[in-house]
Amino acid sequence: MSQSLKILIVAGARPNFMKVAPLMKCIARRNASAPSGSPRLTPVLVHTGQHYDHKMSEIFFQELGIPAPDINLGVGSGSHAVQTAQVMTGFEGVCLEQRPDWVVVVGDVNSTIACTLVCAKLGIRVAHVEAGLRSYDRAMPEEINRLVTDALADLLLTPSEDANDNLRREGVAESRIRLVGNIMIDSLVDNLDQARRSKILESHSVQRDAYIYVTLHRPSNVDHRESLAAIMAALERLSHDYPVLFPMHPRTRKMLEDSGMGVRATDSLKIIEPVGYHDSLCLTEHARLVLTDSGGLQEESTYFRTPCLTLRPNTERPVTVTLGSNKLTTIGSLTQDLHDVFRRPRRIGEVPSLWDGRTADRVLDALVLCGR
Repeated sequence: MSQSLKILIVAGARPNFMKVAPLMKCIARRNASAPSGSPRLTPVLVHTGQHYDHKMSEIFFQELGIPAPDINLGVGSGSHAVQTAQVMTGFEGVCLEQRPDWVVVVGDVNSTIACTLVCAKLGIRVAHVEAGLRSYDRAMPEEINRLVTDALADLLLTPSEDANDNLRREGVAESRIRLVGNIMIDSLVDNLDQARRSKILESHSVQRDAYIYVTLHRPSNVDHRESLAAIMAALERLSHDYPVLFPMHPRTRKMLEDSGMGVRATDSLKIIEPVGYHDSLCLTEHARLVLTDSGGLQEESTYFRTPCLTLRPNTERPVTVTLGSNKLTTIGSLTQDLHDVFRRPRRIGEVPSLWDGRTADRVLDALVLCGR
């Protein structure tokens, strides 16, 4: 085996940052402690620039201790087709110049599928971290990204057994599948001490176990005036019983303003700017309830065993429902589901297997084992 393994690690949007940080740190640790003669891992961090807003992107690099990207494609926003095409155009040149042994893509954003397509055409091996997740809803752009990425990637690194089962049903060879655990939890464990030093609760005058943490941004919830109005009305009613802390995604704020509803905060319905990673972990750990449409918060609340209601008709992370603290909800059932949560214990569910903070090591083990 070569004494050097060059690995291009791709980050596109904010959810990716918590997945690449553990890989970068784990590679640095391995290289520092590797005995003479063992393979050296050479990482190249590529940021496609799919998220370019400072609060939603650069601050996460700072908080997570991720080094500045070696390469930034600076793609920015655009339609799915435009964004995917621009990532492909930029990333092809990167691959031809760098000639990596592996490209590691994570999650299910447009950058994930774009970089995988480029590698498939160039004959470069791809490892997909967080492979095998399925919502079985092809109306979600992320579902298309997951399906195509997993069809083309050489190594499918899964977070849970249900993901393995999904891949097997699709006819994927067992030799391409590795159960490694949830890499998001690596970042959570690594940042937990800092999150617990956060002052976000004090700064917004909320008490532990006595507020509701809300994040909503998916088009199905916020791109239609009727659904967004119903959500905001439900949050206002909810805030009569519990303070609601709602760091509002720029997309959601824009839709409220464009629809003429405006952003109407009160003393108990606290609408604030997007928060950083440590503040978000703090809010998730200490909330009485998390209401979200985010995949990441479903996982993080499951780790903390904080009750979570996911405002979606499906989830690509069913293990958070079957084992964890998560339940799917709708606008129509939200009131009853809230009452049910408040009758249950403060901590519910259990943490799935291999959500233990050591997934990055298992990912690198798989890459080194497969070699060149």
